[in-house]
Amino acid sequence: MIKRQSPAASNLPRLRVGFVLTRRFTICAFANFVDVLRLAADEGDRSRPILCSWKVLSASMTPVVSSSGISVQPEEPLGDPRRFDYIVVIGGLMEELERLSPEYTAFLQRAAAYKIPLVGVCTGAFVLHRAGVMQGHRCCVSWFHHNDFLEQFEDITPVSDQIFVVDRGRLTCSGGTSSAHLAAFLVDRHIGHAAAQKSLAIMMIDEAMAAERPQPGVPLELTTDDPVVRRALLLLHQALEAPPNTAALAWRLKVSPRTLERRFASALGMTPFEAGKRIRLAHAERLLRGTDRSITRIAHETGFSDVSHFIRVFKAVYDTTPEVWRAREVTDPGSEAAGRF
Repeated sequence: MIKRQSPAASNLPRLRVGFVLTRRFTICAFANFVDVLRLAADEGDRSRPILCSWKVLSASMTPVVSSSGISVQPEEPLGDPRRFDYIVVIGGLMEELERLSPEYTAFLQRAAAYKIPLVGVCTGAFVLHRAGVMQGHRCCVSWFHHNDFLEQFEDITPVSDQIFVVDRGRLTCSGGTSSAHLAAFLVDRHIGHAAAQKSLAIMMIDEAMAAERPQPGVPLELTTDDPVVRRALLLLHQALEAPPNTAALAWRLKVSPRTLERRFASALGMTPFEAGKRIRLAHAERLLRGTDRSITRIAHETGFSDVSHFIRVFKAVYDTTPEVWRAREVTDPGSEAAGRF
């Protein structure tokens, strides 16, 4: 259960957050989370920690270097987790997670024993699971790290098709801008809806996204253990507007086109071209549902040669045109047309 502090009980901020930063943490995820708190804590953007407070915690008090090379100086030792309403772990590069010192694991276990809600951002969910504090809880990770999680942990299947998950005293999100939406969720619950909306508006985020909002990325049905195919899928996702053909993709991966096609057939039962088309259509679906961009612009942004080609391919899969699909989704977001793949 998420704790709720009575504003009249004391002069303490209504929302107190302690941050644990892993080595090579993702600074975007951290900054988005903190800025929502900062903007909700005071009038305008004066940044005084009145309604919210936040501290970066450390076992050693040495600066923590982010994945971008920028360092953050911790403010307080780990200490007693009960001085916070939430402990937030900001993850980052996978290879650095195992280097987190045992003091942090003990701190997270103490927080769990005291029933302090724990938050895992980006690969912070990996840290929480390794600390043994995720048993019986659902867990959200990025689609990009979905297979990594399955390889490391056998007792839990991560949620990788929504931006964050709230399961009692465990809150996890996929990182990036989803951390802003999870922070806004906390601000909404502890300070108020207006404060959450104000934070997002100043950050030029149109509106708060619900936890169930789909993650942008490679469709989950295209997950595989084959490292070459996984890299190929990532390259296809990164080149939506100008998708490479099989020969160009194979050259980037240093394999022959025939080898690449054979590995796709074995891993996914389809060609690289078909996988790329599914990735682009999945992105088109998100743009149709979540933006007011024109059909022509969406066709361009998802790598189709022209709008007629886009409509023809879309109709072959969804049995309707993009325009009709969008109108139906707006009025009935739970329709069977969604997630056709």
